[in-house]
Amino acid sequence: MCWRQNAGVTPRTPPPPAEHSQILQALLVQENWCREPSPFTSRLLAVTRHWLAAEPQALQDWAGVAADPVAAALALRWVGGLHHLALRGLEPWRGLWPPHASAVSEAALFDAVDRAWAEQREHVMRALQHPPQTNEVARSAMLLPGLLHLAAQHPGMPLALLELGSSAGLNLWPDQWHYDFGSWQWGVPASPLKLRATWAGAAPHSFPGALVVAERQGCDLAPIDLQNADEALRLLSFVWPDQTHRLARLKTAIAAVADARGPAGAPAQAPVHQAAAADFLATALQPARTQRLTVVTHSIVWQYIGADEQARIEATLQAAGARASAAAPLAWLRMEPPAPDQPVELVCTQWPAAAGQGHTQILARVHPHGQHLEWLGAAP
Repeated sequence: MCWRQNAGVTPRTPPPPAEHSQILQALLVQENWCREPSPFTSRLLAVTRHWLAAEPQALQDWAGVAADPVAAALALRWVGGLHHLALRGLEPWRGLWPPHASAVSEAALFDAVDRAWAEQREHVMRALQHPPQTNEVARSAMLLPGLLHLAAQHPGMPLALLELGSSAGLNLWPDQWHYDFGSWQWGVPASPLKLRATWAGAAPHSFPGALVVAERQGCDLAPIDLQNADEALRLLSFVWPDQTHRLARLKTAIAAVADARGPAGAPAQAPVHQAAAADFLATALQPARTQRLTVVTHSIVWQYIGADEQARIEATLQAAGARASAAAPLAWLRMEPPAPDQPVELVCTQWPAAAGQGHTQILARVHPHGQHLEWLGAAP
């Protein structure tokens, strides 16, 4: 189910417009799925469906519309655009959206939806062009054990992190946060961001006490510049407004990474290149890095990449893996569901390995928003 709130990608060629019934169905699907994790978002989508009964042409002409508005996350683009109005302090949205209102009537929400379309249509249409980019920084807590697992196998070797689908690049700084897994802790005690998750499995005894990251860079089709205050608000807008803990965590991470010094006094911001993942990787993996462990990583991104590009990425990794050596190892660490609506797994492939194919291991099952990890790898 995790695909329903994620970093997405922008279609390269606009497909045919969606039918009105398809749009209503997309809103209903997301409404039902949000009922428990975000009651406010669920209510807002229900109101939007009623509003569309009177505005049947609305939302059909948005740029980038897909034939399947469910897959294109139309509902999340819509609620993100309205949340953006509230975050900018505009009324009536600010006063109706959490955390400013404790009880909001259906009539007030209906009026807010109608006024957004009537008075803020340019803003709403612009918001509808942007796929959701939550850049959930809590996923660093799910990726970290994999990075520590790799570092333990290459003691003393610094890491080069290459992230696909980076959004604002928040998960390019896993070595700069503090982590509390209950049975064990790791990281920078003075970090402004403290990530907490439950851990199932033996507490690690061989993970290193520090990660040395010598290089970090990423790519995204629509990178978010955190130095731009409105871009940062747009990133916040994709978090469901009644999930105040996630909003607070994201604000802390944005403030840390947007600082010119980088989080916890680290070097300047990691570059996030505007590029397709396959194109970025083909360049970033040339040439091999000697005396560095190169780690290609991504989290809840793979399903948004087309099959042809997935094949290009895999071919590029296999070719780079064939060139890998003990002095220039390569790893592919990904946090993805193996199929839609299946539990998310932390999977690692390492090169060099026998026959040059790479050694693949499922390290953990993880929560898509970084709340829980069940370690499946060898006792750490």
